[in-house]
Amino acid sequence: MTLRKKLIAGNWKMNKTPSDGVALVTELVAAIGKQTEVDVVVCPPLTALESVGRALEGSILKLGAQNMHFEASGAFTGEVSAPMLRALFATHVILGHSERRALFGENDAFINQKVIAALKNQLRPILCVGETLAEREAGSTLKVVQTQLEAGLDGVGKEQAPGVIIAYEPVWAIGTGKVATSDQAQEVHAFIRGLLTKLFGEAVAQKVRILYGGSMKPANAPELLGQKDIDGGLIGGASLEARSFVDLVKAAAEAK
Repeated sequence: MTLRKKLIAGNWKMNKTPSDGVALVTELVAAIGKQTEVDVVVCPPLTALESVGRALEGSILKLGAQNMHFEASGAFTGEVSAPMLRALFATHVILGHSERRALFGENDAFINQKVIAALKNQLRPILCVGETLAEREAGSTLKVVQTQLEAGLDGVGKEQAPGVIIAYEPVWAIGTGKVATSDQAQEVHAFIRGLLTKLFGEAVAQKVRILYGGSMKPANAPELLGQKDIDGGLIGGASLEARSFVDLVKAAAEAK
């Protein structure tokens, strides 16, 4: 029996206007806003954060952002800081998503600065790690994941580590409809758990939640969520429609 509560986080990416976002979370709150078996986070685009946050008031659903800068303020046009996110009552932030790495050139050291800044500001980072198709085919999956994880967590103390959420997202399975088999996903999740044990000790490693991100849908969720070291999902496309997202939360609640 695991001590870790399942977590389902929805990454809306660059989708939904504020009014669209409010409409979606109104449905979510009605369906899952009172259940307590699963932690639920929604991560709308920046323009919808405030209105979605207001719509979540009184529910158990939490508000997350999709990115942030590590500085608190300054001449960083187009960026947003941790204190700004906290002022909107965000509690989580996705960092190091593969799209940020691939499309916007974010490297491990840059992402690590964000992780440290998030923790300093009482934001829970959802740190994303994962390999490309070329890296998997070259047999480099575990090496890539280890490099990204160790660099991303550099400077994180043992007492801070349980506040970090890791998301393993095989890049080749994001938005492609492809999905890692439950065995493939569990292998990497177990490897990550082992790395966390080396970094922080067994007791801390058992508290850290490791999510799977890579085309998780209601059809494949039960098998994935039933794996020993898969503690939930970072959901892309299936988080944009209430029914599929609710079904994923229910699948997490039923997972043993």
